[in-house]
Amino acid sequence: MSRLIRKRLWCAWLVASLLLVAAPGQAQPQPRPTVKQVLVLQSLERGNLPLDRFTGNLRAGLDQRVDKPVNVVEVVVGASGFVRAPDQAVIDYIRSVYAGRPAPDLVMTVGGPAAVFARRNAQQLFPTAPLLLASVDQRYLRGAALGDNESAVTVVNDFPRLVDDILRVLPETRQIFMVIGSGALGNFWRRELEPGFARHAGRLTFVWSDELTLQDIQRRVANLPKNSAIFYLTFGSDVQGGAYADAQVLADLHASANAPIFGALRPFLGHGIVGGTMISIDELSRNTADIATRILNGEPPSSLRPPPQLPGHPVFDWRELQRWDIPESRLPPGSEVRFRGPSLWSEYEAAILVSIGVLLLQSLLIGRLLYERRARHRAESESRHNLTLAADANRRETMSALTASMGHELAQPLSAVRHNADALQRMVANRKATPEETLEILADIQAGAVAAIQIFERHRVMLRGRELQKTQVDLHSVIGDSLALVAHDMRKHKIEVSLDLSQVPCVTDGDPVLLQQVFLNLVRNAIDALTEIPRTTRRITIASVIEATEVEISVCDSGTGLSPDILDTLYQPFVTTKSHGLGIGLTVTHSIVSAHGGAIVAFANPGGGATFTVTLPRATTAGS
Repeated sequence: MSRLIRKRLWCAWLVASLLLVAAPGQAQPQPRPTVKQVLVLQSLERGNLPLDRFTGNLRAGLDQRVDKPVNVVEVVVGASGFVRAPDQAVIDYIRSVYAGRPAPDLVMTVGGPAAVFARRNAQQLFPTAPLLLASVDQRYLRGAALGDNESAVTVVNDFPRLVDDILRVLPETRQIFMVIGSGALGNFWRRELEPGFARHAGRLTFVWSDELTLQDIQRRVANLPKNSAIFYLTFGSDVQGGAYADAQVLADLHASANAPIFGALRPFLGHGIVGGTMISIDELSRNTADIATRILNGEPPSSLRPPPQLPGHPVFDWRELQRWDIPESRLPPGSEVRFRGPSLWSEYEAAILVSIGVLLLQSLLIGRLLYERRARHRAESESRHNLTLAADANRRETMSALTASMGHELAQPLSAVRHNADALQRMVANRKATPEETLEILADIQAGAVAAIQIFERHRVMLRGRELQKTQVDLHSVIGDSLALVAHDMRKHKIEVSLDLSQVPCVTDGDPVLLQQVFLNLVRNAIDALTEIPRTTRRITIASVIEATEVEISVCDSGTGLSPDILDTLYQPFVTTKSHGLGIGLTVTHSIVSAHGGAIVAFANPGGGATFTVTLPRATTAGS
């Protein structure tokens, strides 16, 4: 097909199409509007906290619920929007707004004055459009039944109940200052509320602000008599016709008032009011959005008759309760308290829990340490007590063995005393006693008595029970006293004693009696070990070595020695190689040396016998 033929066919199709479209009686139907139109008639200008919150929530609710875009046009038809304007002027303005655009799919009013205006002028506005009366007190609809094309979401504002709340939390209240605005709105509410407040006659005085300017109201609330309260209902405008926003009015009143402010609508909370039983505007806007959505979706208004919304539970501002010293115990049952100050727990919960955990752990550790400290002190006390008992038992056992020795030691000085006394007596009787001889004999008697007393004193000290009492002790003197106590036994068993003591003073800090018991035990053990060998080889050597910070005393014998199997248990109680021993001598010795901060070691001598070496701290003031 040629290019010319194709061009002619295309032109013919185009002309036919144009003729078909232009043919009379064949017009295409117009598409249905895709946007829902809603006209909202407001009772007050913006600035009224409850109505502003209601309208904002309503817009958001419609956008969420209606399946098509919603175009909302707001017009204020109350006194604050058209000051003293006749209804017809307002109607003409609204109709001019909709000139050249689709009529509203729904006419909605917010508040009582707008509801009265819409019902009075419904036929001149949009007679076929459904009418929804929202957020309207039932008092505005008294005696006027809803038509078939009307629905309403009403509220029951129980303002006398708020007065009861005031009297509950402030029982001494005698006057309530009523802030209700002026003009038609103020006159309406004063007319409606005065009969309900009549039941408080004689107890309360109500002062009304409908004939005052805002400046007059501020001066009045700043000088209210004692036991007064302020009831904030609404404002709108004052007697001069000036329109004011709720937030600013409440801020000014809160700053100057000398009495607490109460309110019955939830949006006022947080703007300086104490609180009370309140209508929930959020709940009211949700219910209204549900009804409006159903009407826009085609349900007839006459089928939608929701019950009126009642006041909710009491809500109070914690900050205002604190400001006016109102205890929470006075609040009505079921009250909710908001705006509580941040508590230490809510602000630092994690830190507090960690701190508590740390404190508990520290407390447990401290408790454990205190318990261990007490247990250690108790153990040390018991150890010292047991050491004392063991040492005392050991001394008594030692003294039992030394009794015969003490008898032999005492026999010589006492016998000398007796013989000297007899000689002196005979000399005196024969008148042969010269002064010189008498003095000589008396000196001998005195020397014998002193020797006996020393023997008794040594044994008495050993028998006396005592606790550890440290002082500077010369160990060489202690060794000498210990050898004096066993001198008789060594003579009896023909034992040779040799001393290899340092020329430097051997001084330590300790208890002389307990240290004497140490060396006495070691010497007695050596004597017992030597009794089983021939007399010609019985020998004990005691030596001392002085170092810079410690001293060493060794007791070496040539006896039977120590078997390797007993070295590990040598200092355990009741372990002995003697047939007549108790087995506590070396245990006590080891305990005494340990209590003095020293050590004791034992080993078998290569040529036979055993050596015990006691190491003790050297006294800090000891000479070098």
